[in-house]
Amino acid sequence: MRQSFKKIEKAIKRWYLMLVVGVIFIVLGIWTLATPVDAYIALSFVFAMGFLVSGITEMVFALSNKHQNWGWSLVLGILSTVVGVLLLINPAASMVTLPLYVGFTLLFRSISGMTAAYDMKQYGILDWGTLMVTAVLGLILSFVLLWNPGFASINVVIWTAVAFIVLGGYSIYFSFELRKLNKLMKEE
Repeated sequence: MRQSFKKIEKAIKRWYLMLVVGVIFIVLGIWTLATPVDAYIALSFVFAMGFLVSGITEMVFALSNKHQNWGWSLVLGILSTVVGVLLLINPAASMVTLPLYVGFTLLFRSISGMTAAYDMKQYGILDWGTLMVTAVLGLILSFVLLWNPGFASINVVIWTAVAFIVLGGYSIYFSFELRKLNKLMKEE
């Protein structure tokens, strides 16, 4: 079993980072519920800026790594930058696409969470099922957002807040499971 723990030793030592991430998500969720109009405008702006910043970053990455497969990174960086600029120029477009973005982000994070829960099962953590249930809840919420974007647009603030709170709860719970693994590893 020592070999298994060795593979994830670095992640386990920094278990508290997932705790911080979880607290941030929960605070964002509560703020989103408390100030729905401001939250929606802020989310739309952050959404647009996210595309712009990620696009510029990807272009810098591509240009600094020209020797291997840099072409696709450059193309994706240019596309993300253009989308970011267009969304900043047209905030209404940003507000319309926001529910889809949140839905897909939650979908991918939930799938990642299910994988992490399964990994915890492999490492012998008995309470891995709670992690799985939380990730599945996130998956269901993502389908609600993606299945009916019109409904999601009306309720995107509430669903975003719920998604943040679910992700926060998952991250906090996961951090404590990593902490348990850290203690087990130190005992061996």
